[in-house]
Amino acid sequence: MPLRRDTRNLLAGAYVERAAHRRKDGEWLAQALNDPASLYVPIWRARSLLATSADRGLSAVFIERRDASFVSLEPYVRSAQPTFLGLYRGNACFAVGLDDAGPPPELGGGEFQELIALLGALDRDEAGLLAYARALLLWRDRHRYCGKCGAPAQPISGGHAMQCTNEHCRTETFPRIDPAIIVLVTDGERALLGRQASWPVGRYSTIAGFVEAGESLEDAVVREVLEETGIEVAHADYHSSQPWPFPQSLMLGFMAHAATTQIDGQDDELEDVRWFTRDEIASGAVRTPPPVSISGCLIEDWYNAGATRPLREEPAAKSWQAR
Repeated sequence: MPLRRDTRNLLAGAYVERAAHRRKDGEWLAQALNDPASLYVPIWRARSLLATSADRGLSAVFIERRDASFVSLEPYVRSAQPTFLGLYRGNACFAVGLDDAGPPPELGGGEFQELIALLGALDRDEAGLLAYARALLLWRDRHRYCGKCGAPAQPISGGHAMQCTNEHCRTETFPRIDPAIIVLVTDGERALLGRQASWPVGRYSTIAGFVEAGESLEDAVVREVLEETGIEVAHADYHSSQPWPFPQSLMLGFMAHAATTQIDGQDDELEDVRWFTRDEIASGAVRTPPPVSISGCLIEDWYNAGATRPLREEPAAKSWQAR
């Protein structure tokens, strides 16, 4: 039987009510943009606005329209056509991109920081919303021109589509998502993990790769594992998924059972591939991905299914990030 998790992966879940039916309601959007309680999520150079306090630790900084700091944000709101994210904790929420040619304005006492390295320290709902905002604005920035005729494109549907301005074309483009499989292959008692040459010594992870055109998820699992490790997969079961908008991936997690065990990679993507026992993982002989990533969840679920105590309770176990 495939393993199933009782809790959702980080960046997944109903952290926002997307309210998709409002995206084409121009009158409602105009009112929401001017509502004093509406929230704005500013993004500068793909970085998110974060702050640290004694009571909350690291947290996202959202700018309400009625905040004094909104004065610094308002010029960007007028010119950037904010993207409607949905209703966050009852309030309309918009992502707004800042001009990256110069320094950002000072907003709410926060600092613009790279999100990916700080996900585990944030409230889960805040992390999801920030990643969602970042992904949509990056997509908009990379699709400012029509891919068919080259004319400028403009955002429509609350920022969830880009439309060519050429009246003879009017092609619409929607946010791109790149599906990628990520799989923990086991022979029952061992897990197959690999590492890239650029990673720090001792860091290993599960096997992953992008799904190709005309390929099913199951076929992608078999192909990627064979190409990178030489291992043949007997069968694979879907586990869970995780949005990973860095910049636009959707990670589709699988647990797979190996039909062979002889490692012989066909490409040079991985520097090293090895089988690891639960004892080796628990002893810290290998550094595994942090629990905030789906790769870490796959390893943790497999480990816990055959161990006397959870991996997180093993004092010597090591992940990429300090616990």
